[in-house]
Amino acid sequence: MTTFARLVAALALITLLAPAAAGAGPFPAVLVDFGPASAAPLFTGGGPNAWDRDLRERGWIMRHGGCWHLWYTGSNPDRDPVRRLGHATSPDGLNWTRSSSGPLVADRWIEDVCVVKSRSRSGELLRMVAEGEDDVAHLLVSRNGVEWRSCGSLDIRLVSGEPIPPGPRGTPTVWLERGVWHLFYERRDDGVWLATSRDLRTFTNVSDDPVLACGPEPYDAHGIAVDQIVQFEGRYYAYYHASPDPDRRRWQTCIAVSDDLVHWTKYTGNPILPADDAHPKRSSGTLIFDGERHRLYTTHPDVRVRFAVSRRPSR
Repeated sequence: MTTFARLVAALALITLLAPAAAGAGPFPAVLVDFGPASAAPLFTGGGPNAWDRDLRERGWIMRHGGCWHLWYTGSNPDRDPVRRLGHATSPDGLNWTRSSSGPLVADRWIEDVCVVKSRSRSGELLRMVAEGEDDVAHLLVSRNGVEWRSCGSLDIRLVSGEPIPPGPRGTPTVWLERGVWHLFYERRDDGVWLATSRDLRTFTNVSDDPVLACGPEPYDAHGIAVDQIVQFEGRYYAYYHASPDPDRRRWQTCIAVSDDLVHWTKYTGNPILPADDAHPKRSSGTLIFDGERHRLYTTHPDVRVRFAVSRRPSR
């Protein structure tokens, strides 16, 4: 072997053995590499006696109608056990103002919300899927983001067409593509299932096995639930929260990629937002592109934001 050939072989071996850089392969840096969290929360509970003293689970942030919107779940167990829907707005996604002193829907349990804009025969609608009481997913619709109408629980069925077994079907996350609604839901955080529908009412499992399962790596070995699906450069990305603890004390944010919404590959650099003893919950994430760079918000137990270290490539 010539000296040049030995050099080429050595460089190839170094390339193979070198650790992957953050954002390498199907995980671009703009989706996984974020700076520090905002030092202070951008939004918190409403005070010791408020109905929304405690922020709960996944809130949803969206730019709509010329401003930023936050839909969140508030609760105060000292008043009653019900978890209710709140709303805030912002001109910049950083400074938030509550839109009402009370919950938007006073008589209904609404938690872990996901909001999607879609067209209807009468114009644009906001559709919300959320956990209801006993972690049963249900649907609400609105035209203005403040007045919401309940449409009842989602009907989820096995591949055979039979109803899924009784029990939780929570953290519902929807993705609409070519007239088909894709519903990602968890059952006791033990795995994530995918079901599809054309009417947003009756969903049928793509598989009766989870499309995203716990483990085998320790960072998501004991709990998993999808928070958001985004599309970037032709691929789908699932931001999800996961627990490394048998008692699920800590929750952290992770990411996975798919070409078909069914088969998912987890990022080897997970978790992208690790939890620790000082911050045991860094979860319930929402990714927003603000026109210059991506922001990753977390909404549990308060609202904070992190900015992508890299800017999105210009087209």
